[in-house]
Amino acid sequence: MLPPPESVRVTTSRVACDGATDIPGGAALGHPRVWLEIDEKGYVDCGYCDRRFILIGGPADPEGASGH
Repeated sequence: MLPPPESVRVTTSRVACDGATDIPGGAALGHPRVWLEIDEKGYVDCGYCDRRFILIGGPADPEGASGH
């Protein structure tokens, strides 16, 4: 399995993705806005752009789960 093309650490378990949030004036370059819910795995992948949203401090957070 390939790693996700982009990972975003977030503070809430419900996130929106439109594929162009970080592209200035890029709304036309993205995809329809979808709302995603992070489950007990601690992450969710967008079905359109494969962006992975990782809950900060959750089980999938490489920077927060280890307690360093």
